[in-house]
Amino acid sequence: MAETEGKPQVLLFPFLAQGHIIPFLALALELEQRKKYNITILNTPLNIKNLRSSLPPNSSITLLEFPFTSSDHGLPPDTENTSAIPYHLVIRLIEASATLKPAFKNLVQNILAQKQKHKLFIIAGIFYGWTATVAKELRVFHVIFSVCGAYGLACYYSLWVNLPHKCPGSAQRLVDSNEDQFILPDFPEARAIHRTQLPSNISEADVTDAWTMFQQKNLPEWVDSNGVLFNTVEEFDFVGLGYFKRKLGRPAWPIGPLLLSAGSGTLGKGGGIYTEWLNTKASKSVLFVNFGSMNTISASQMMGLGKALERSGKNFIWVVRPPIGFEINSKFREEWLPEGFVERIRESGKGLVVHDWVPRVEILSHFAVSTFLSHCGWNSVLESLSQGVPILGWPMAAEQFYNCKLLEEEVGVCVEVARGKSSEVKYEDIVAKIELVMDETEKGVMMRKKAGDIRDMIRDAVKDEDGFKGSSVRAMDEFLSAAGSHVPDGEKKIHLKE
Repeated sequence: MAETEGKPQVLLFPFLAQGHIIPFLALALELEQRKKYNITILNTPLNIKNLRSSLPPNSSITLLEFPFTSSDHGLPPDTENTSAIPYHLVIRLIEASATLKPAFKNLVQNILAQKQKHKLFIIAGIFYGWTATVAKELRVFHVIFSVCGAYGLACYYSLWVNLPHKCPGSAQRLVDSNEDQFILPDFPEARAIHRTQLPSNISEADVTDAWTMFQQKNLPEWVDSNGVLFNTVEEFDFVGLGYFKRKLGRPAWPIGPLLLSAGSGTLGKGGGIYTEWLNTKASKSVLFVNFGSMNTISASQMMGLGKALERSGKNFIWVVRPPIGFEINSKFREEWLPEGFVERIRESGKGLVVHDWVPRVEILSHFAVSTFLSHCGWNSVLESLSQGVPILGWPMAAEQFYNCKLLEEEVGVCVEVARGKSSEVKYEDIVAKIELVMDETEKGVMMRKKAGDIRDMIRDAVKDEDGFKGSSVRAMDEFLSAAGSHVPDGEKKIHLKE
């Protein structure tokens, strides 16, 4: 690794998923702007190859690959990213990533042998609790970087460590004895959680399953870290941040939103066709439908959504991925949608049906876009709110249910359309929700106003000018100060600012 003498070495190690790698890249680029650090991103060969094509031409960021052969772990050949596998294989990829531990530890030891240990710190993903244990053993400053929001991850973390829905009749139940609802014992601020808000891996957890065994080892290892970075904004996510401060006894630094801008050169090409189409539409008249790179819905849900979009009469861009039951990289088939749908939409000019990658930020920032129908993955949430675009939520997995819950119940910028990948949804209900948010209803007007307020809040959080520093700028400064002044246990105690 090429280094500049005297600069601290920063190792960034994201999990093997686009939704994790992209915020890590954004963080690396942010740190690079400070010109004070030697920055290295660690990952497997195929992910490093993709990252290399994403870096700006003159970037000083180093990319380092760890050897990894997916077929050695019961995965399809050349599988190094969740976007290439169905959801049920994600846990196998997570388990396989733990085999990178020896290479990671060896790298850190080699760096320490070459330079002072206080000039090295590690930023690792949420599925790499073991990196915190390695860092503690080697007495290196370490933080977990959560690409999720604090509130959503707090619910997710609490569910895994407590499994309250597996304790019928316990104190976790609500007073009304509704067996389908429960309170999180260490996060009561979230109020009632309903069984339908449980991702399948938590709902089906039986203590001996692969997900439970992994998380009950991974999550407790977070206490070996020196803190947690969150890709979020303190002003609307302070409740979740508070949970981690008290749960881990560590600082929780909200440094978001860390996003790749539409003009950064890191988003790929192909935005022209969407911009041209959007330019023909009136202001705030388009619904953007995109469920991210890992999520899809059932065949019947897809039919219902197609029918709802057509019946609503709204302009829309819909990114269609193969429904459940089809290969994740299957070519688009018109049979997934109502008969004649694609032709009618093409003739009317009301919609674009897309089955490839799209530049989300570029689309969401366009004046014609009114509302985002999303799975409520946190990257999508931040991209939408950063542009002041309200959300129609269809959470499907992981902490998405609790992101949606936060945005609807606490922030007021979201209406849940549907929940999960298997529930049957009436198309009439989807149409009603679309009209509620996009039309000049009292609810729609209020949501757009609140989304605009959140946009301004986000802009203030990252502002650093004329002597003013926003909350995310201050949090980043505090984190870097703590990393720079870190002294390992046993040498000298320091107090980290929270």
